[in-house]
Formats: sequence, C-alpha cells, structure tokens
Amino acid sequence: MRKIKYKKGRKLQHITLEYTGSHKEHETEMQLFVYNDTDVVEYDKFTVLALNSCFDYTKNNWLNIHGLNDIGLLKTIGAHFKFDDYLLADILNTTKRTKLEEQPDILFFNIKSLLPSEYSDNISVEQLSFILKDGILISFQEKRSDFFTHIRERLRTHSGIVRTKKVDYLLYLLLDAVIENFYITIEDEEDKIEELINLTKKGADPVILEKIENHRDNFNFLKRSIVPLRDSLYYLKTIKDDDTNSLIQKETFNFFIRLHQKSLELLEQIESDMSSLESASNFYFSEQSRKMNEIMKTLTIISAIFIPLTFIVGVYGMNFENMPELKYRYGYYSVMVAMVLLVIALIVYFKKRRWF
Repeated sequence: MRKIKYKKGRKLQHITLEYTGSHKEHETEMQLFVYNDTDVVEYDKFTVLALNSCFDYTKNNWLNIHGLNDIGLLKTIGAHFKFDDYLLADILNTTKRTKLEEQPDILFFNIKSLLPSEYSDNISVEQLSFILKDGILISFQEKRSDFFTHIRERLRTHSGIVRTKKVDYLLYLLLDAVIENFYITIEDEEDKIEELINLTKKGADPVILEKIENHRDNFNFLKRSIVPLRDSLYYLKTIKDDDTNSLIQKETFNFFIRLHQKSLELLEQIESDMSSLESASNFYFSEQSRKMNEIMKTLTIISAIFIPLTFIVGVYGMNFENMPELKYRYGYYSVMVAMVLLVIALIVYFKKRRWF
C-alpha cells in the first residue's frame, strides 16, 4: 500500500493516456446494470462488443469498470460515448486532485477513496472517476473492490428508492459510499491516536514521537483530499442555484448538498483530531522535560550532599605539620562520624523542604 502525494505526481501532458497508479496487475473488467423501477438486468462479464446491444437508453444504465490497464479498451469506451481524451487522461492519471467538471452533456467527477492500510500506519489510496450522461453513469475503479457491494444489492433487490430514480441519484449513492471510507479512515486514525496518548502517559519512547508525526502527515493528507471534494460539492450547489444543468434532477440536488455537509463535518473532525495530536506531542515533550528535571534535581541533591564532604576531605588532605587533629588518636573515626551525621542532616533537611 502506498500513500500518494500530489506534489510528487508525474508530470504528464493533458492528453497522455498512461495509467500512473500502482494496481498494474489488475485486468480490466466491466459490469453493466440496466434498470428501472420494474426491471433490472445485470451483465457481469460485459465486453465492448456488447456496447450497442446491451444498453437500453429508455432505462438507467450503470457501467462499472475495474482496472485501468487496458488503454485500448478505455479509448473504445471514450469513442463510443463521445467524451474527450483529456477526460480519459484525468481518469488514468491517479495523481490528479479531486475535481468536478461540467460539460454541455457530461458531468465528470473524480475522487480519492481512502482506507487505512491493514499492516501499517499508512493510508491506502484509490482514485475513482465518474462520467454522468443522460441515462448513463460510467464509473472507473483502479481495482475490484467492495465499495459498492451494498448498492448493487439494492439494485438487485429493489431496496430503497434507487431504481425509482435516475442515474444522478446513483451517482450520489456511489459518492456517499466513497465518503463513508473517509469516516472509516478517520475513525481508525482516532483509535491509533488514543493508543499514542496512553503510551505517552506511560513513557517517553522516541518511537512515540515518530508515530505522532506519521499520523499528523496522515491527517494532512486526508485534509488535502477532502478540501477539493468540498469545493467540488459546493460547485454543485451553485449549479442548483443557477439551474443550468439538466443531468441532475432538481430533487436530487438536496442529496448532493448532504454530501457537502458531510465534507464539512469531516474537515471539522480532522481539525479536532489534529488538535489531539498536538496535545499528545506537547504532553510527550512536557514528560521529557519533567523527567529531565527529575534527573537534574537528583544530581543536584547528590552534588549538594557531597560538596561539604569534599570540603572536609580537602581540608584534611592538606597534610600540614601544625594540624593537631592529625595527631589525635580517634581523629579519623570522629571525622567519619561527623561526615555521616552531616549527610543524614542534609537528607533530612532536603526531605523537609520536599526537594525529593
């Protein structure tokens, strides 16, 4: 699993048809649903040879494409549905930011789907793209995944209102399913943050600070992914206000407004979680400072105890002729007892002052 960073994306020409993602081992497969309120037909192993025979333009058509490695097949799809090569280039270039593009008879949407990696603290990224035409929705996925399994079941079993609506409502459901992955990712990050906060209370291992920085990078990446999504969904609100797009029904706009609200909620949650990370980082450094202060206090107390002892030893180590204590029979024992009593007196004094 890898983490895509937009700034490190490959610089391709606008119409260069080259898949830049990491799922190059996945074969391109297609699945077609043709449905309306009374009927649904599913073509699981759909091929380009059936483009003219299987589509029913009096009904709703959802063509889902898994795998983006067969450039020739994608070009055939593009030519059949008459959308420009630069849209195919945006679909294949997975380093592109989330965006919404409106054309007279096409609405193009691409989005990043983010999920936590199973065996690391990184985030798994997949780009999904959607092309909405009159009666047709085409979705492009880098690999076969289960993002839309529940939506397929709703189509098969006539659950909910999806089969009574146009394909613009289906687009809403697909986008909503992708946005749910953001919630899953953020929840996973929050669980890991809670673990980190507990670890900072138990110790000040430098690995903890490294993990905190990794999760801060993850939240920044999440934020960079959601901000353009928020802007795109806000643009849909302006389309509603301008009443210039016929591909989205008026009653469906309210569902897309809900998605815009969800994107705002996600950003607010990320800001809150980043504050928690900042608190964990501050707690880590304060714990480091506290431990350092404890060490310095201990060393200072030890030094304060040994300073008078060192002075006494230094005085009686001068070996002058006229030091009467040197001739005293019990002089050594007396000095040792005095030094022990001095140590005890200093320890009692420091204890009363609560220095340790």
